[in-house]
Amino acid sequence: MKTAIYPGSFDPVTLGHLNIIKRAAQAFDRLIVCVMVNSRKTGSLFNPKERVELLRRVTGQLRNVEVDFSNGLLADYAREKGAHVVVKGLRAVSDYESEVQMAIINRKLYHNLDTFFIPSSEKYTYLSSTVVREMARYGADLSDFVPREIISDVEAKARGGQS
Repeated sequence: MKTAIYPGSFDPVTLGHLNIIKRAAQAFDRLIVCVMVNSRKTGSLFNPKERVELLRRVTGQLRNVEVDFSNGLLADYAREKGAHVVVKGLRAVSDYESEVQMAIINRKLYHNLDTFFIPSSEKYTYLSSTVVREMARYGADLSDFVPREIISDVEAKARGGQS
């Protein structure tokens, strides 16, 4: 059974993330969507436990998708889960440059780990969690940006409330 991991901060999960999840789920027997801690990112909207819950809600209908959390190294997590593939979505050339660097590092740490890049669907190339958080803070309509199941959660958090 081929297991792949789709890591990310998912703060919050966007329609672009969900598009990559659905496409990767078709390509692999088992897909683990793993909320990871990115020390370079600041200004989180949701804590990791909340992100896991939101992801479970929007991927619940995908039978071969699991959602998990790790605050360790991706290579260690992949080894622990018996995964040999990391899935990364790419929006632009700038994503590619940084993701290739991480893929090389991960392969150095776990020599059986390959990274598969899935280009973003064109309608999501502009979309990021950072953009969604900013729009939500200003009360913008999020229906074209995040899964409908979690719009109210994102809006509530952006207003300073609990989801």
